[in-house]
Amino acid sequence: MLTLLSFPFLEAQEKDSLSFVKSKRMSEDDLIKKKEGRFFTGIPDFSSDPVTGFGFGVRSNIFWNGARTNPLFPYTPYLAKLKVNAAYYTSNARELVMSLDVPYYKGTRWRFKIDFKAQQNPTNLYFGLTETTLEPLRLPSTPSGGPTYNTYSEYDQARKTLRSGDVGEAPFVTDALSNRFRETEFMLNLKADYALGNGKWRIMGGYEIQNLRYKTFEGVEAEAIDPITKEKTTAPNGFSLLKRDFEQTNISGLNGGWISILQTALIYDTRDFEPDPTKGYYFEIANEYSSKYIGSQLEFNKLFLQGKGFWKLPFGKRTVVASRLGVGNIFGSNAPFFEFQDQWSPDGSINSLGGKQSLRGYRANRFLSRSLWFTNIELRYRFLETKLGKQRFAFGLAPFFDAGTVRDRWQDLNFKNIKFSYGAGLRIAWNQSTILSFDYGKSKEDSLFYFGIGQAF
Repeated sequence: MLTLLSFPFLEAQEKDSLSFVKSKRMSEDDLIKKKEGRFFTGIPDFSSDPVTGFGFGVRSNIFWNGARTNPLFPYTPYLAKLKVNAAYYTSNARELVMSLDVPYYKGTRWRFKIDFKAQQNPTNLYFGLTETTLEPLRLPSTPSGGPTYNTYSEYDQARKTLRSGDVGEAPFVTDALSNRFRETEFMLNLKADYALGNGKWRIMGGYEIQNLRYKTFEGVEAEAIDPITKEKTTAPNGFSLLKRDFEQTNISGLNGGWISILQTALIYDTRDFEPDPTKGYYFEIANEYSSKYIGSQLEFNKLFLQGKGFWKLPFGKRTVVASRLGVGNIFGSNAPFFEFQDQWSPDGSINSLGGKQSLRGYRANRFLSRSLWFTNIELRYRFLETKLGKQRFAFGLAPFFDAGTVRDRWQDLNFKNIKFSYGAGLRIAWNQSTILSFDYGKSKEDSLFYFGIGQAF
């Protein structure tokens, strides 16, 4: 590790004169404030959920920035970054995430990333897997044409209201957990990319192996509401929407298993500072391929195109317009349901469609289908910078607007039936590289608060 992080320069690098990073030079204002050496950032993580219970943990990063005399210092967000997140919940849900990122390894054109995740999450949501998810909320136990709900709170109230059980269910049941499922995942991902020419273009290859297991909540005691007295009680949960779709062969993958994935990408990147750019562009064509020929129990092919742009405006000390457009499609008639829930990107996977990474103001995975497009735009305005001891903090506001839609076929992607959300966020930059994000998003269905480390994009 010490050898890796000391970054001795090679003779070949001197001939190259670091031409492959010249386009990535930080702004002079950011460069002056960049911290030298090794430092740690970390925050406690507390949360509470009706299913997972109370949770606590830590989110932490260790950065190696090197000395200011290092030729790479003005061009990289860090020489190496180690992320460690851990959390535990009273329901026995837990998560451990570790990630190592080394850009321009030993001053070369290579960048290496290693990611590991072990997690169990019983709060995943499932509303369906076709463009019918664009329709208003409807109880899973209600046939098409039944009552719909304008807001998620109305829908949630209706789900918890006791109803008579159907065949195979208890006499009276609740549907509080009818669209939830638990995922248990172990994942290891190895990636490497190589800078071409002047460094603006990169090619990437990677390999990921996962072991996945799923559980639905039929018969589990859950929240309920008495339809007459309106008092809160408990009752066995009824059927599972996810399991019903699986048994009716509308989806695949509920049995989980071993998933082996080859990843490839072509990347164009001129951002001046990856964690929080002031200018530049990012474009990628990313693909994930899974097949029995590489040891996978399930088969699919996912294609994702993404573009981002950042423009510094001539007012305020640091005012930036940030925008993103993403388009994705899943190939393979029997692609597993869980692959519809995210779009893979070398710059960080994106939950789709809904949640803090795509449509803030809608629940995660609210709209799912084989094809999608979405866009985001933010105005990032920094209003305060200060130092506390040896730590530097910067505070900013970020009003935002999100939009997107899904389709069953990529040929049908258009500008009809678009879902919108909007809101505002607070950004705290801790020693520049760690961005704490607090976002409040609104949509026709919901109002949601999000907290995380890193920008939404």
